[in-house]
Amino acid sequence: MHISKKIKIVFTFLIVMSMVDTYGQSNNFKVTLDAGHGAHDFGAVYSGRIEKNIALAIALKVGKILESYPKIDVIYTRKTDVFIDLVERANIANRADSHVFVSIHCNANKNLAADGTETYVMGMTKVASNLEAAKKENAVITLEKDYKQKYEGFDPNSPETMIGMTLMQEEYLENSISLASKVEDAFALLGKKLRHGGVKQAPYMVLHKAYMPRVLIETGFVSNTVEGELLNSEQGQNDIAKAIADAIISYKNEYFGDGGAETFGEKPSQILKENPVKDSETPIKSSQTPETNKTIIKKDTLGSIYKIQLSASKKKLALKPQNFKGLKNVSVIYEDKIYKYLYGEIADYEEAKNQLKDVKSKGYDSAFLIAFRNGKKISIQEAIK
Repeated sequence: MHISKKIKIVFTFLIVMSMVDTYGQSNNFKVTLDAGHGAHDFGAVYSGRIEKNIALAIALKVGKILESYPKIDVIYTRKTDVFIDLVERANIANRADSHVFVSIHCNANKNLAADGTETYVMGMTKVASNLEAAKKENAVITLEKDYKQKYEGFDPNSPETMIGMTLMQEEYLENSISLASKVEDAFALLGKKLRHGGVKQAPYMVLHKAYMPRVLIETGFVSNTVEGELLNSEQGQNDIAKAIADAIISYKNEYFGDGGAETFGEKPSQILKENPVKDSETPIKSSQTPETNKTIIKKDTLGSIYKIQLSASKKKLALKPQNFKGLKNVSVIYEDKIYKYLYGEIADYEEAKNQLKDVKSKGYDSAFLIAFRNGKKISIQEAIK
């Protein structure tokens, strides 16, 4: 081979490796979008409305919106009509060190009048409707080869069996609820187009192995004629995609500011490599070392104030304890045409987290922390640094 040609090949190789290395070290905020079902797994099907197609169309539209923003990388579990194992969907997000994992689906019910969105976070529940929803989605694993061995004998007809498996639900639960709440807040802005059903918990297998804040969105009921047609329409999909993208952007800006994203502690890909064997036998490590916690979670000395967002609504409520399960000192802010009701005012992050637990025990399951400095809303990351 001619020497100059060899030099060109080597030079090209070095450039490519440099680009790969740069991408690998990217500080960009990474979002993994998971379009549910695919190929022979159709999901829910009603009168020509097919869940796998609707979920993919919405996921691609969300991705297109996010890709128009700087400092955001989008990873897809699928971009075409293919079947991906549930555990592989999570692992795609883990290998990419994604900051959030968003799985997109459509709902269905024998009651054809059932409607509305639902956004789920990973967790155990005794609510029958939540378990039923998880059961339907988890049943997908039966289409996978050797699923009984792969999923440790997990029975999709009994999501409660997941209780015996190692879960990381607490590690990312607060942030997952925050993201889920933002999704439902964004759906609320669609008004009569789509009824928002709120944030819920259920043991979804696709969320189980993702080592980051993660949510599963049921965008509406394909079994409902009116809502199903909306989901199946170009305009409906555009509206839903924009709402989901807006929620992800809002989450990014709150926790990471307007720039890229800084990751503390172990990355999802590191956790993935350190847990290659059976879930039931391998303890899952925290995403933060004790030393990291000492650095990040500390008493605030820069004048930051933490408050708890209880709920968000288009309806304005009187700030009376009886309207907020007996809680006093509730305040309200009006953002994006939504009333957001806040509780408490604490300067210490640890105390704020403890107060958040108390608030959740009163029934505000989707409550989460927000931060202010000098009267201006700032990201949680900025507040606790």
